[in-house]
Amino acid sequence: MGNLRTALLAWLFARSTGRDFLLRVEDLDTGRTADGAEARQLADLAALGLDWDGETVRQSSRTERYAAVLERLDVYECYCTRREILAAPSAPHAPEGAYPGTCRDLTEAEREVRRRERPAAVRLRATVDEFTVTDVLHGEYTGTVDDFVLRRGDGMYAYNLAVVVDDAAQGIDQVVRGDDLLPSAPRQAYLTRLLGGMPPTYAHVPIVLGPNGIRLAKRDGAVTLAERGGPPVVLPELAASLGLQGRTPREMLNDFDPARLPRAPWTLPL
Repeated sequence: MGNLRTALLAWLFARSTGRDFLLRVEDLDTGRTADGAEARQLADLAALGLDWDGETVRQSSRTERYAAVLERLDVYECYCTRREILAAPSAPHAPEGAYPGTCRDLTEAEREVRRRERPAAVRLRATVDEFTVTDVLHGEYTGTVDDFVLRRGDGMYAYNLAVVVDDAAQGIDQVVRGDDLLPSAPRQAYLTRLLGGMPPTYAHVPIVLGPNGIRLAKRDGAVTLAERGGPPVVLPELAASLGLQGRTPREMLNDFDPARLPRAPWTLPL
């Protein structure tokens, strides 16, 4: 339900402004994707009446592009585990989990030693501490930019790199997604600038919570399209949660106004 609500909002933002609505399958981490999940998700979108323009792009087929872009950037190897990063002293005013630069200035001899201990991730050598983005719902948002990972230790390209490369390639000028990703936007916009592009505008929309006040998850029960009774039940639920009228996405366009969208998370009634 959380993904469907965000998808509906992204469709409404696009169609209400004359934009194309593009669909990208972000499947780099295929080991965590259940068999058949993509087909079910696409079928659910279509069942709700959400259409999209052009071919569906899959990130798993675009790794050569990510590798080529990585070669253009100032990067360094990092051998830190997540636990080590959380335990390390943070820079003043930096949020918890921001990378403290532990591996930034290692000598080549030190790197040789660390390479024998574990595979290296690749981090961007950032030249700013923060960056500001424009968000339709949140206004000007300034967030931390640290030396974030571009390629993981297992060789997988990171989300922050892949989405920037793909947004540029697809000509994306507006990104609509859950507001739990708002803190990632400054990093991505900064990287876009480094690569000579224009950052998109953003619309980070409220997420859906379960009855425990935590982001909705499968363990919460009837949270999929089929489990809740299909489009005749789900579309009115989604419309009511957004203060919209209409039985179909096309009908909801009639009174769609981003300024009137709720800013608080929606707790799904179960």
